[in-house]
Parts: sequence; C-alpha cells; structure tokens
Amino acid sequence: MRIDRVTLRVWAWAAIAAVAAASAYPRAQSEGDVVAAARDGFDRTLDQYVREGLVYYRALQAERAQLDRFVVALADVSLTAVPRDDRLAFWLNAYNALVLQTVIDRYPSGSRSALYPPGSIRQIPGAFERVEHRVAGQLLTLDQIERIELSGFGDPRVYFALGRGAVGGGRLRSAAFTGDDVDRQLSAVAAECLRRAQCAQIDRAGNQVLASSVFSWRSAAFIASYASDADHLFMNRSPIEQAVLAYIDPHLLAAEREFLMRNGFELRFAPFDWELNDLTGR
Repeated sequence: MRIDRVTLRVWAWAAIAAVAAASAYPRAQSEGDVVAAARDGFDRTLDQYVREGLVYYRALQAERAQLDRFVVALADVSLTAVPRDDRLAFWLNAYNALVLQTVIDRYPSGSRSALYPPGSIRQIPGAFERVEHRVAGQLLTLDQIERIELSGFGDPRVYFALGRGAVGGGRLRSAAFTGDDVDRQLSAVAAECLRRAQCAQIDRAGNQVLASSVFSWRSAAFIASYASDADHLFMNRSPIEQAVLAYIDPHLLAAEREFLMRNGFELRFAPFDWELNDLTGR
C-alpha cells in the first residue's frame, strides 16, 4: 500500500490534535472525578436527611439512591498522589456514608442484645468489627477505617467527626467534608465539643468534668496531640486528663476556665450512648 506525503502529514496532524485534546481534559473520566461527582449527591443527602446530628433514617431508607451511588463510587478509587486533605475528607465521608448505609440496610434493627438500646447500630451483628466494605480498592471494616486509615493522619479531631450511628458519637454534619475546607470543618467539630453534653460538660455544682469515652478509646492519639499543651496547673493529672483539658480549653467561657483553674474537680469518662441517632418520629 502506497501512502503519499500529504496523507502522512494529515495523519500526523490528526495525531497531534488528538494528543492535545486529551491533555486539555486529562482527568475528565478519572476515578477522582467520579467520586467528586458522587460526593455532591452525598452532600445533598446529608443536607436533606440530617438535622443537628440526627438522621431521618426511614425517609433515607426510602430514598437512598444518592447515598448508594456514593458508596459504589468509593469502591475502587485510587488515592495515589491525592493531596493529604483530599484523602482525609475522602475517608471521613466514606466512614459516615457506610454507617448510614449499614443502618438503613437493616432499619429498624430491632433488639438482639440487652447490652445496647433497641434499634441501636450495635444490634447489627459485627457492624463495626466484622462487616467488610470495599473502599479505595481494599476490603475494610468500619473499625479498620477508623483505626488504620483515619488514625494515620495524626489528627484526633477526626474521632468527633464520625457520626457512628449513635447519639453518643460526634455530631454528624449536614454537609460532606471537602479537601479544600476539611481543616476548618474539623476546627468547627472541636469548637462545638462543649456545646454537646455527649462530648464534654463542666458540672460546677457537682465539681466534675464529664468527658466522652471517645477520649479514653483513642487516648494515645489525644495524649500525643494535646497533653503537652495543658496548663501547668494540671501537671499532677494523668496524661489523658491533661489532653482532654487542653482540647476543650480554647472554647471555655471565663467562668468555666476559672472553675477549672482551681483544679479541685473530678474528671470522669461517661458511658457511651449507643442509642440510634434517629430523628424519625421525634
């Protein structure tokens, strides 16, 4: 077959044009874009069905398509070369979305164990420790996402950003986490701690501070990040007490700080409230 020079030139320019077009839209069909598009649906789901950390589970169960699309999009996304804050937002959203899906898959979950409230996510066998989910090409339990993936960021604020499907967990936000804004979002999570009795409360009448058991569950992370920032007046207290006091200190009212500085209070960890964070019927 004889190919003249004109034809060769046409083919060459066509190849150059194809490469240029491809480079102009290098990520148009990338896995990251698929997740970002699905995250918009997850954001709308949270906005529609979450109020003050509580969830309209029955309505979400009936209209779950956006949530399910987001979970499907998480399965095989590659996080290679993804910036840290985008990865952090990814894992926070993944955890919270999988908790919501776990609940509505079995809602209402009834009462199998007297150890937990009826309808609790803990009534779902192995919800955190045994049930595996495909996320970013791995099979992971919710517990593994928290202990391995999220713990790897070295930021204990993440532990109060997890809804956990329970009243005692962090307040589930009505918006998804985003890489561009995740640090500010986590700062807001920390700031609201003293506004939520499930996180920490100062009982001046009872001369005590009652802190979430989440602090004790993840004590090593809180100690590493916060204990050294505690006021010198608290040096006689345990490292985890120092960490809790340093964590809440930036958000204390003047009267609360004055009470704590007397250093005569008892700090206790409250039992975790596993009641389902369900707004249905409230």
